[in-house]
Amino acid sequence: MVYDLINETPEVLPHFKGGEGEFIAAIHFDGLNKILRGTLPPGATIGRHTHENDSEIIYILSGHGPVDDDGTLCPLKPGDCTYCPKGHAHSLMNTGEEDLVFFAVVPVQ
Repeated sequence: MVYDLINETPEVLPHFKGGEGEFIAAIHFDGLNKILRGTLPPGATIGRHTHENDSEIIYILSGHGPVDDDGTLCPLKPGDCTYCPKGHAHSLMNTGEEDLVFFAVVPVQ
């Protein structure tokens, strides 16, 4: 299957998971897996949350900002990939001056 996440109508999710600003996401969900292209404008964050029933893989397409990986801040740049296993917590922040754009897969486990 092919999904055109660039031209998909995005959802605007304010204060996603308790974060700051807006998270903009084009999401495909088949009932088990989420595949998405996300955008965090400058200053926006996805709040810290624990993956109780799934995991998440995030690949940075453009922009910069840290991921809080179980309490450790790790800087991210285009081409970096971060993984949050089931039972672990993370958050994502855009501390740069341009949009932080990423591709993510969230499989239910």
